[in-house]
Amino acid sequence: MSNASQATNPAENDDLVELLRRTAARDAQGFAALYRQTHALLYGVVARILTRGDASGEALQEAYVRIWEKASEFDSAKGSPLAWMATIARNRALDEVRRVRPTSIEDMPEGFELADEFVDPLAARARSERLSSLLDCLGALEGERRDAVLLAYYRGFSREALARRFDRPVATIKTWLRRGLIQLRECLET
Repeated sequence: MSNASQATNPAENDDLVELLRRTAARDAQGFAALYRQTHALLYGVVARILTRGDASGEALQEAYVRIWEKASEFDSAKGSPLAWMATIARNRALDEVRRVRPTSIEDMPEGFELADEFVDPLAARARSERLSSLLDCLGALEGERRDAVLLAYYRGFSREALARRFDRPVATIKTWLRRGLIQLRECLET
């Protein structure tokens, strides 16, 4: 298993593993806690693929239904719980993209032109693997710092807005972001 899939915060990783175990046992409170701890990150994963907010919300809801149904299949020996859930969310979003994509040239919008470029499936796979590695590395960041990085770089929060949200000085937020990015870079380079 790669270093990227090993969380640096074992307690948080263990918490998510336990919440998935409770979810597999059909514990609604465990599932609710799992949702509270992960929905912001998983929404970010889905929203990066789907541009419409309503579609993102629907795909995220479907992802959590899938997590509820498949929680017993999670194997912590194969990867982090956050990466497993993010993969489910990403797949739900991609399913939605496929569902609404026109199926024939006649269904294409007026003025739509087909791309001349060949889409390399190996390059697409490499992008998918990089995304999976990034999600593993994000899962390795400490809770508040991970949230700050996600809010800053995926949701566009300013340093000042993050300082208010986390009730910390702006200088602390800047340090969190800088250290978080350094840790992500180091994790992705291993």
